[in-house]
Amino acid sequence: MAAPRIYKTEAIVLRQRKLGEADKIVTLHTPNYGKVDAVAKGVRRPKSRLGGHLEVLTHVMVMLAQGRNLDVVTQAQAIESFSPLRDDLHRLSRALYAAELVDRFSPERAESYHVFQLLLATLRRLAGPAGNVDTVLRYFEMHLLNLAGFQPQLDRCLTCEQPLAAVPNYFSPMAGGVLCPSCRVDGGAARPLSVNALKVMRLLQNGSFGEVARVRMNVALAREVELHLRAYLIHVLERDVRSASFIDRLRREGLWEPLAVSS
Repeated sequence: MAAPRIYKTEAIVLRQRKLGEADKIVTLHTPNYGKVDAVAKGVRRPKSRLGGHLEVLTHVMVMLAQGRNLDVVTQAQAIESFSPLRDDLHRLSRALYAAELVDRFSPERAESYHVFQLLLATLRRLAGPAGNVDTVLRYFEMHLLNLAGFQPQLDRCLTCEQPLAAVPNYFSPMAGGVLCPSCRVDGGAARPLSVNALKVMRLLQNGSFGEVARVRMNVALAREVELHLRAYLIHVLERDVRSASFIDRLRREGLWEPLAVSS
């Protein structure tokens, strides 16, 4: 959607970077105008009226004026700050990861209402009552892939196209889905996929968040699903996701407590 010269829109702040001595460039994801880079002038000054409203991961209402190269933020009013995210490293790491994925998958100025709504719902879930933050993230990852047109094939073998039997199969990030044992190429990049992991991935793809949230997984199963989805995301994006290392570091340093329980 083409923006008028001056326009008002909801947005979620995905990231920001310094510009000059007092300004910042903020990357906003909007429901109707897609991803927009805009200059927030003077926002780094202590008395700036914009500063507190344009923090990363803030749901904000902004007024933007089209500029020669970049749009300019003329007004900003925070709608939701998601303060619980900023007080909890577990929640914050997942929220930053979600914002980075949306940034990576979103072309400039391409309308993406459903992606905006997915990210907003994800931030609300992560900031909400205590729950399995990793389940929230897996649901987000799968639905972002679906919206971006990279839905993995989980029902039939990619090679022989036969329905997948309830036996250990193989997930191939490069092929974009699952291979049956007979079609798996030795030495390929396909990874073993357990029966339960395939069930969970299918539910992530086709179920509601409420249905997904009721599933109870042991730590090994939760980790298997995470690694399959991460490998696929890296293949699609052709790069690693920087924020994933933050989550991994929390685990290595013993700052992560698995929320999944044995089924």
